[in-house]
Amino acid sequence: MAGKIGNLIKEWSPEQLTGLDAAFLYLENARSPMHIGSIAIYDPSTAAGGKVRFKDILQYVEDRVHRATTFQRKLKQAPFGVDHPYWVDDTEFDIEFHIRHIALPQPGDWRQLCIQASRLHARPLDLSKPLWEFTVIEGLDNIKGVPKGAYAIFSKIHHCAIDGASGVEIAQAVHSLQPEDTVEPPTDKPKSAREPGNVELLARANYNAWTKPFHAINVGRRMAPGALKYLAGLRRGDIKLMGAKVPRTRFNGTVSAHRVIDGVALDLNKVKEIKQRIPGATVNDAILAIVGGGLRRYLLDKEDLPQDSLIAMAPISVRSQSEKKSLGNEVSALSIQLGTHIADPLARLHFTHEAAVNSKETANAVGARELSEASKLSPAMVTGVAARVYTRLGLANRIRPMFNTVVTNVPGPPIPLYMAGARMVGSYGVGPVMDSMGLFHAVTSYCGEICITVTACRKMMPDPAFYAECLQASFDELYAAAVKPPAKKKRKTKKPKKKAATHAPENGNGAAKPALH
Repeated sequence: MAGKIGNLIKEWSPEQLTGLDAAFLYLENARSPMHIGSIAIYDPSTAAGGKVRFKDILQYVEDRVHRATTFQRKLKQAPFGVDHPYWVDDTEFDIEFHIRHIALPQPGDWRQLCIQASRLHARPLDLSKPLWEFTVIEGLDNIKGVPKGAYAIFSKIHHCAIDGASGVEIAQAVHSLQPEDTVEPPTDKPKSAREPGNVELLARANYNAWTKPFHAINVGRRMAPGALKYLAGLRRGDIKLMGAKVPRTRFNGTVSAHRVIDGVALDLNKVKEIKQRIPGATVNDAILAIVGGGLRRYLLDKEDLPQDSLIAMAPISVRSQSEKKSLGNEVSALSIQLGTHIADPLARLHFTHEAAVNSKETANAVGARELSEASKLSPAMVTGVAARVYTRLGLANRIRPMFNTVVTNVPGPPIPLYMAGARMVGSYGVGPVMDSMGLFHAVTSYCGEICITVTACRKMMPDPAFYAECLQASFDELYAAAVKPPAKKKRKTKKPKKKAATHAPENGNGAAKPALH
């Protein structure tokens, strides 16, 4: 009987937020909007006629919103917060509400773009609408490497709707591989997500509460072999208990409502050269070492560098092929030391590589997918109340932080992308900050470049351009140390043995030098 009821509810039910998705929603407040996004820069010279009008962008996106369900779904809250919200169709969807248009004043440089993006990023999304916005920013006439006449699109999508992997899919929905792009009609009629009534939502909440313990037992059963594997790895020495405590830094307190954004674009091939210095190292290991070096430089300048290594949370996607079109988050996380306590850049690279390997071994043993599933088991009311208590009581200042910053790597395409005919010439990720995590690093790659974009609380980092310089200096230092040829050893030459003098040595004129007594 219960199975039949469950099947019936599944047939009725639109997609529901998981506990992890809902946590991003519950953590949101006026100081901490929980959306992620990007700054994408476009060159309109590749479009028909060499220009792109705002109405062209509006029409282009509207023709493609069927490619991703995020665009036309909004949240439906359960009565009294007894269950997590559901995704339902927005029957009054208006593309012009979600796409806006502004311009930078002269001279239109990089710093102005970052300031404008920071202001946009600090504003929360309207939770009564589909949770995304695009802002077209014109006037980019004085940015190095960007052609005059270029424009940017600053995107915001709520973190409860997407993770990094699904964000890439949304980007693919509104881009093409050629300037000329035809819109294919939807192959299948989108599954309707009708808006349920309050009585139905309460019934669903009761059913979810009844079935959740069984789901918890199933997750525990799947995690048990991983726990045994983890213990075996400890005995063999494959997994090490790092025993590292997370030091408190200026980034681990209560954040303000203001944001700063900046970043650096690095040559991806040079980063690959760096990682080749250590067998088995990855591009991500090199990026972690660069971030560690940048943080070390910045905090040394502030006379605020802890003796212990700073620790980064590195999200990893556990999204399966069958979940590619779904909303929400399918992620787990690694905890990795950044080696900020190490001055030598190569020694720091070795350190971050070993720390990453150890963290991956732990995740593989326990099961990243199982850890992600376990994070979804908390009841809705418990999750919501806990998140609100954490923010309202300022617990970020009272308890030890779990990590110091986020470093998330989302690989992008190695070939050019186009939107409304305009070629994308640069892409920079933007992430959320919240209490106890006032610094976020988004790492994105595109067409031979890898960018480290920093989002921070303005109170905690009032000088983002200086931190960008620290990251660039860290990269330059690590590259010089990693790729320089090894010093050649000088060949030792045997010195001729001195013969005993049989006569007094001569002076410069050929005369005998006087003997010294």
